[in-house]
Amino acid sequence: MSLTRVLSLMALAVLAVTACTSYAASPSTNGGGPSSDAGAIVDSASSPTFGTVLTGADGMTLYTHAGDTATSSSCTGGCAATWPPLETKGQPTARAGVTGQLGILTRPDGATQVTYRGLPLYYWQGDTKPGDATGNGLEGFSIATVNGSGAVPNASLAAPAPGSVGNYGY
Repeated sequence: MSLTRVLSLMALAVLAVTACTSYAASPSTNGGGPSSDAGAIVDSASSPTFGTVLTGADGMTLYTHAGDTATSSSCTGGCAATWPPLETKGQPTARAGVTGQLGILTRPDGATQVTYRGLPLYYWQGDTKPGDATGNGLEGFSIATVNGSGAVPNASLAAPAPGSVGNYGY
């Protein structure tokens, strides 16, 4: 075998190994779905309207619901399809800028959901790209900020039950 052919085969082998390694090391972080086995990542981003907001690892805005407690989520069934919970398989991790305490709770369906300052975190199906915050004020949901829940424009103090106002896909 010629030296050129040996080097070509070695280069091809290195490329194949690199491609397989890169693919296997890239966990899926789509909104609402479980994160990697190491746990979900909660990040932050600056918003001119809401200040420092919480995001998932993919940059998508996170929300809280006024009807939730530190031990339970009031958003189940069709609500959870519209407002996917930030789920995790392990202890969640805070990136720089996330100053409050992260925790977890077990949802009625058995999934583990990330909490921030004692409130469960959700994505909103209406947000399509990082930086979107179109779910603020809908059905008792508000932007999750590093200081807690963000202001809900024109919202009453009492949060309606999810799905009781409007028809947001459920």
